[in-house]
Amino acid sequence: MNTQFKKGVLELCALTLLLGGDRYGYELADMLGKRLAVSEGAVYPLLKRLLSDGFFEAYLRESPSGPARKYYRITLKGRDRQKQLLEQWNEFSREVNIFLEEEGK
Repeated sequence: MNTQFKKGVLELCALTLLLGGDRYGYELADMLGKRLAVSEGAVYPLLKRLLSDGFFEAYLRESPSGPARKYYRITLKGRDRQKQLLEQWNEFSREVNIFLEEEGK
C-alpha cells in the first residue's frame, strides 16, 4: 500500500483501536503494523504526539513477564477527534469513489 495513504489514516486507525479498550505501546504498534504494514518507527512518534495533544492518556501496568508496560487510554478529546476523522475519511473516500467511477468509464 502507498506510504502516503498509510500516513494519512494512521492517526484515525490508532484512535479507533483504543475505542475497544486500553492497549500497551507494542500491542498498538504490532496491530497497526500487521494491518497497514507500517514500522514501529512510524507508530511510536504518533503515539507520543497523540499523548501530548491530549488524545491519549498513559499509565504503567505491571506485566506478567518483564518490566511494567506503558498503556494508552483514549480520552474524551480523543473520542471526539476519532469521530471527526472518521467523518472526514468517509466523506473523502465517498468522493474519491464517485470520481473514480465517473472518470474511469
